[in-house]
Amino acid sequence: MSVGTSGAQKAPRAQDVRGTPASRRGDLADLGIDPDELPDGLVVADEHGRVICFNAAAARITAVSAADALGQRLERALPLEDLEGRRWWQLTDPYGGLAIRVAQPERNLLLPGGREVLVSVRYVRTRPTGPVRRLVVSLRDTEARRRTERSHAELIAIVAHELRSPLTSVKGFTATLLAKWERFTDDQKKLMLETVDADANRVTRLIAELLDISRIDSGRLEVRRQPVDIGAAVGRHIQAYVAAGQPADRFLLRIEQPLPALWADPDKIDQVLSNLLENAVRHGEGTVTIDVTPSASPRERTDDDGTAHAATSVTVSDEGPGIPEESMNRVFTRFWRGSKRGGTGLGLYIVKGIVEAHGGSITVGRAPGGGAEFRFTLPVATPAYLL
Repeated sequence: MSVGTSGAQKAPRAQDVRGTPASRRGDLADLGIDPDELPDGLVVADEHGRVICFNAAAARITAVSAADALGQRLERALPLEDLEGRRWWQLTDPYGGLAIRVAQPERNLLLPGGREVLVSVRYVRTRPTGPVRRLVVSLRDTEARRRTERSHAELIAIVAHELRSPLTSVKGFTATLLAKWERFTDDQKKLMLETVDADANRVTRLIAELLDISRIDSGRLEVRRQPVDIGAAVGRHIQAYVAAGQPADRFLLRIEQPLPALWADPDKIDQVLSNLLENAVRHGEGTVTIDVTPSASPRERTDDDGTAHAATSVTVSDEGPGIPEESMNRVFTRFWRGSKRGGTGLGLYIVKGIVEAHGGSITVGRAPGGGAEFRFTLPVATPAYLL
């Protein structure tokens, strides 16, 4: 298919879309590229401003068929307006404007009916400051950007909601204590200050979650590896729950020895364990079982000689109702909450980011007792300077 075709339509082959003679460079078909296979919309106009290429993505984005667009003037086939209602091609005057112009950066423009589209333009000239020989227009739908913006808006709304409650409490108790300090007994003052302390911790945790998400999304989550006794770390979390009032027989810790020496970030591993155990205690039922076992690395199973890479797996399961099958593929996404009661829905998203930052993997399934089962595997990952 030549560059000026879409479907059965043909176009002149004197030059390709780069403005280089086809005899020297070949057209898209000679390069094995079909314009209709491109993911973005591609519209090409010749030196007279007539459309010679209008691929399938452009037809989908603009709702204009290639047959109707080919051969038309560019401003008629692609009647774009800016956000102030000005006709874009008349405003930019690509054929009669500045001779040094080589491109238009990507920007939001409007199609008839008000639909937004992302448009970038390349001016192809045979020589610097020469006349425009081709105008290459790239079109992209804004739906992906809208989804990102909606995700950010949702994050802001959830964070604002989660922050408002503890901050209101902190403000109310501190204002009351300052105004009426001598009217309260010591026990009342202590209760109020304990509440303020708990709400301040809640705000601190939320801010830490936001920082973690920022680092995960930008690929800047740092892992400071140290030797970690994963069995002892799980034991500390269990003891904390028992001290807080949970019955000791609700927890079953099973450790398969010998375990490989694990190098990981102890604070971040504590964060993973805390989240998984809290989910099991709050949303599960019956016995919470934690299995710590040696396993093969989730990334590279064997060396060339067949030697398996060592890793450690931790499985946390309960006997509650579990997670519905249709929800399992969304568990580690932002804002997923098994229960609508409180929480930001960010915990498991952060857990997955931490595990993967260690080079590990995490899965969710149904436990033998019917509840939820989370299993994460961490490679030994001994620092290079110790090898």
